Amino acid sequence: QLQLVESGGGLVQPGGSLRLSCGTSGWSLNDYSIGWFRQAPGKEREGVSCINFNGEGTHYADSVKGRFTISRDAAKNVVYLQMNSLKPEDTAVYVCAADIYSPVQALCLGMADYWGQGTQVTVSS
Repeated sequence: QLQLVESGGGLVQPGGSLRLSCGTSGWSLNDYSIGWFRQAPGKEREGVSCINFNGEGTHYADSVKGRFTISRDAAKNVVYLQMNSLKPEDTAVYVCAADIYSPVQALCLGMADYWGQGTQVTVSS
């Protein structure tokens, strides 16, 4: 079974940057569309950004457009979420998810078969 592992979270000041990574061991992510989601305390889970299996299709939530960039490195078997100009409201647990069939728009609505455990991102001065 595909197991996803996120890394790269941490504490950053407003305006700063972080790069999250979503990887796995023993499996190739190259057949899967991958999505990044976040959930803050007391809020619903939000689909932040999704990318299709070959990297040619992406989707972003309006709240992160122009600040976040999703990408994938097939050789390294990793999907990245580059987060710039971070705001306190970006504070959340960020989770990556994968699905082999869902188009990116559907994936970003939560239609994923596999989910990671998440990594905490805290934006605070």
